[in-house]
Amino acid sequence: MIVFVFGLPGSGKSYFASRLAKMIHASYVNSDRVRKELFGQSIYSHQEKKMVYDTMLNKTKEALATGENLVLDATFHKKETRDTFIKQLSGQGRFFFIGIHSIESTIRKRLKKNRPYSEADFEVYKLIQHQWEPFTEQHLKLESTNNIEEMLVKAAQYIGWKHDTGTDK
Repeated sequence: MIVFVFGLPGSGKSYFASRLAKMIHASYVNSDRVRKELFGQSIYSHQEKKMVYDTMLNKTKEALATGENLVLDATFHKKETRDTFIKQLSGQGRFFFIGIHSIESTIRKRLKKNRPYSEADFEVYKLIQHQWEPFTEQHLKLESTNNIEEMLVKAAQYIGWKHDTGTDK
C-alpha cells in the first residue's frame, strides 16, 4: 500500500505523515529529506523538484517490488507530477491520497519554527500556493490543528487499516 500525503508547506503534512507511517508499519519518504540529501541547500527550482520527485518515484517502485507499505510526504502540487506517479505505478498496488490543510495563520506560525529538513518559509509557501493545481483524484481531506490522534483515526479508516491486528485489509 502506498499513501500519498500532500499539502502546502507548513500544513502539518510531515508531522502527520511520519506518525501515520509508524502507525501502519510503513517506510516513510519525505521530500524535504530527499531534497536535503540530494542538494544540501535548496533553491526549490523546477529541475531540483523534478529530481526530488524522480527519487521518490524510484523509492516507491522499490517498495512495491518488495511488498512494503510506504508513506510519501510531499506537496504534490503539480498535476503532472501526480499523473506521473499514477501512470508509472498503475496496477502495482493500492494507493491512497490524503490532503492536509491548515489555516494560513497557523501555517505562518509553523513556518517560523526551525524544522530539521525543510527550508520552506512563508515566501515558498506563497509560491507553491500560487502554483497549486487542483487535486482531482479521490482523496481524504484532513484539517491540521492540534488533532493528530483524530487525524490518524480518520486516515486509518480511509485506508482500511486494522488497528487491532497491525495489518491492513
